[in-house]
Amino acid sequence: MLGLDRLKRGRGPVMVRTVAATVLVVLASSVHSMNKIRGRAAGELDGAGAGTLTPTDQVLLARHLLEASLMGYSLFLALVIDRLHNYIREVRGLKRNLEAASKLNKTLDEAKLIGSSDESKTYQKDIASLNEEIKKMKRQLKEKANEAKDAEAKALAAQKQSEGLMIEYNHLVEDNKHLHDQLESADLTVSRSDGKKNT
Repeated sequence: MLGLDRLKRGRGPVMVRTVAATVLVVLASSVHSMNKIRGRAAGELDGAGAGTLTPTDQVLLARHLLEASLMGYSLFLALVIDRLHNYIREVRGLKRNLEAASKLNKTLDEAKLIGSSDESKTYQKDIASLNEEIKKMKRQLKEKANEAKDAEAKALAAQKQSEGLMIEYNHLVEDNKHLHDQLESADLTVSRSDGKKNT
């Protein structure tokens, strides 16, 4: 909480917006690359009328899709954390106001016992209005606490989903490396057989 408060002071918001804009540009680039690969596949229709992707294009498409998903979830998670931080700050402010109103209410109760009847009527009106304000603040506090819990649950769900995407991304990188190794070994085999035919 204190870290987020410090981050939102000074140059922090500018840095966060810059990083978010950079991630958004990279996300747009990944989406553009996916559309280019799909367009290339649609341009190379086979006899059945369906576009086919080469294994390399499939790996690239999966990689771009995973990167775009990961960046999108990261941006969403950052937005949820920002909203959660704001809700927590509002809850703190409401708690402080509630405590101040309670103290004032106690003071007015004590003054009511000491004061005259005219003053007590005025104090009773003030007490009644303060009691209403306390009830209103308690309702607001409960609503903000519920909103904060919902935002926290959404943030946890997004974090779990991004962890799953990261695992899937690692698997795709391993598959890509394996396919690349297979292509290199196939190229070496073809070049050796061509060399033997030429001799």
